[in-house]
Amino acid sequence: MKLDIIARPADPGTEDMVPSRYALRVGELDVLVVSDGVLPLPTETMATNADPLIRAAWLESMFLPPDAFDWPLNVLVVRSGDHVILVDCGLGGQFPGFPRAGLFPQRLAAAGIDLASVTDVVLTHMHMDHIGGLLVQDVKDRLRPDLRIHVAAAEVDFWATPDFSNTEMPNPVPDVLRSTAAQFMDAYRGQLRTFERDVEVAPGVTAHLTGGHTPGHAVVRLVSGGERLVFAGDAIFPVGFDHPDWHNGFEHDPTESVRVRIALLREAAATGELLVATHLPFPSVGRVAISGDAFRWVAGFWDY
Repeated sequence: MKLDIIARPADPGTEDMVPSRYALRVGELDVLVVSDGVLPLPTETMATNADPLIRAAWLESMFLPPDAFDWPLNVLVVRSGDHVILVDCGLGGQFPGFPRAGLFPQRLAAAGIDLASVTDVVLTHMHMDHIGGLLVQDVKDRLRPDLRIHVAAAEVDFWATPDFSNTEMPNPVPDVLRSTAAQFMDAYRGQLRTFERDVEVAPGVTAHLTGGHTPGHAVVRLVSGGERLVFAGDAIFPVGFDHPDWHNGFEHDPTESVRVRIALLREAAATGELLVATHLPFPSVGRVAISGDAFRWVAGFWDY
């Protein structure tokens, strides 16, 4: 497919040897899933309330290493009419311990996407791996001055005085999250467009507050021509299909996160809509089926 947001051919010198973008259509909407890379985190971080032996058995059954799991980082580009929308913006350079993440700027360039064409950004939440890409100086310099950044009001309020008491993150992370959110607010406060519950960003593109992972966490729903896709942000992790009740160490309200996760998975199973999430393996396009008391991820077939 050809996306109108592609302003020039990709530079062969910037292309990766592995796939880093995947295009699809949702009705009349053009959608591009872009990989920001991967970041390695301790495996206990993705299941903090799980029995270690059961967690280890799940990892082994998934052919994953026992100690560190490479979390994928996915962002979206959506074209709806005259609107070009980024959904989340990757890690940026906020944490030097993640050299294989923060690839969003060069991968957008490899896709031929002109940052000056972006009209809107939707943030699922303000963790550093979702806002850091906007703090890269070369990105900031190329964004249009009238860029609109949509984020839940509850999220902005939370990061004024963030509470990490219910999280179980690696030690350096909370301070970096706090400082990155402060940098982001200093840089973009005047361009924020906050919403309370729902906001239509463009025809067929709606952000919806869920809470849970953070108080202002949101998902983005695409609906067009009888087709649907939901970008679930950090509401769903790879382990969440088999064990939706397992807590993630980055969840600020683990109990509410479980409720949100199960509700989203049930809805996706009932509607048959496509699901994409930040930390599912790239390109993270698939559907959800119910499997007993849990769920089953049905990966989409790549359409070349």
